Amino acid sequence: MPGTDVQFCIWETRVKDYAAYAGANAGVNDEWKSPIDFGTLTRIPQTATHPVVNVDWEDAQAFCAWLTRKEQAEGKITVKQSYRLPTDAEWSVAVGLGRETGNTPEAKDMGIEDVYPWGKEWPPPKGAGNYNKSLNVDDYEYTSPVGSFTANKHGLYDMGGNVLEWCEDWFDPASQEFRALRGASWYDNNPNGMLSSCRGGNPPDLRSQYTGIRCVLVDE
Repeated sequence: MPGTDVQFCIWETRVKDYAAYAGANAGVNDEWKSPIDFGTLTRIPQTATHPVVNVDWEDAQAFCAWLTRKEQAEGKITVKQSYRLPTDAEWSVAVGLGRETGNTPEAKDMGIEDVYPWGKEWPPPKGAGNYNKSLNVDDYEYTSPVGSFTANKHGLYDMGGNVLEWCEDWFDPASQEFRALRGASWYDNNPNGMLSSCRGGNPPDLRSQYTGIRCVLVDE
């Protein structure tokens, strides 16, 4: 993003990216290979360019560490650069939010009203992103290939919809029970849950068909 030492990956981590990681590391949990819609007990169709799901916070950390080692060895990034998950504050800048009040993701949750990744209108317009099929804004029942919708002003795709994205932060640092999530998913249709300022929180060991990864590249 302009004026920072943090570069957001333009899209969410794809199935093919995670497959490369899993293929290079023994013992990686394989739930990402066959996500299930537990409402209908239907397998969610995923191709190589769909966002990987069913990865927990620890999986995401391990993927970022592996990607760092891989790209440093290949000379794609320097030894002073590394990948990690975005912080909650960085994610807010990337989605285009203004100044927020509060010191934690929990305190900031839904603090800016009537602002969505696509603008201020409700319901979302056609093509706003990949959300619940009841909203009739896209043609996907589950996840969509990354980059299927228009990028935001920072050139980032799917900052709303498709999959929720893990952040580095604890949702409530005092309790350290849940890790913060941002961005809504293909399942969401609630206006509050789709706000740019909305935060969620999941236990770091929870894998979900709604949750994936977006990495950032940082300079020391």
